[in-house]
Amino acid sequence: MGAINISKKIFYILMLLECIIIYIPSISAENYYADITIDVDSSGFVTIDGITDHPDLLIKNTELYTLKKQSYWLLNITKEDIFSDFLYVLTLPKESSINYIKSSGFISIENNNGNLLVKGFGENESFSILIQYQTEKLSEEKIIKNDIILFALIIGIIIIILILIIFILKEKPKVDQSKPKDYNFKGLNHRQKEIMNLLIDKNIPMTQTEIQKELKIPKAAVSRNIRGLEIKGLIEKEQMGMSNLIRIKKP
Repeated sequence: MGAINISKKIFYILMLLECIIIYIPSISAENYYADITIDVDSSGFVTIDGITDHPDLLIKNTELYTLKKQSYWLLNITKEDIFSDFLYVLTLPKESSINYIKSSGFISIENNNGNLLVKGFGENESFSILIQYQTEKLSEEKIIKNDIILFALIIGIIIIILILIIFILKEKPKVDQSKPKDYNFKGLNHRQKEIMNLLIDKNIPMTQTEIQKELKIPKAAVSRNIRGLEIKGLIEKEQMGMSNLIRIKKP
């Protein structure tokens, strides 16, 4: 009988231990909760902010949770402690793409102006987020396309410059200031030579206003020098309405 009683006591003790082991997680689960935001920048720095009673969940600008291999990033935030409930919003860098994701609880993925948002929540379980993602890099095709655009832009600028140079070179040459045949320019000043050369080059009668516009000299200077040429017998005037036509006087 004594042996049976001892066996019963041992059995009851084992049952009690089993109950304690079973209920310890649920008891500890009530100790932690989290309502947080997780931001990951393009350099892999992680900031976790919000409300939680977990001792080391909140953190700023840390590389503790990220690892980069070639063009792939791995984000791993895992807390083995049991949370009675947790809620998080995780923001990945702009233009990121997710290759693999695993999380405790339930998750959803949204796109917000180029940023991927991972939203998750759970109850009575550990907190875990594992994401492999990639930030967008210029593909070889895009690089080639950009190079072609740049090359075309440079060629276009060169063509425009060449057209401008050709246009400038084809501009009407200035009036030859040298002495034409059969005309004696001896004793003429610079302006008078310009007027004579212009009339000879045009080979048609011109008004004083036309001469002024062609040579871009003051009106008074044109009048004064025309009078001088007329006195010297090199030009002659012909009345035409309200204007005088000025022509070379044949030698």
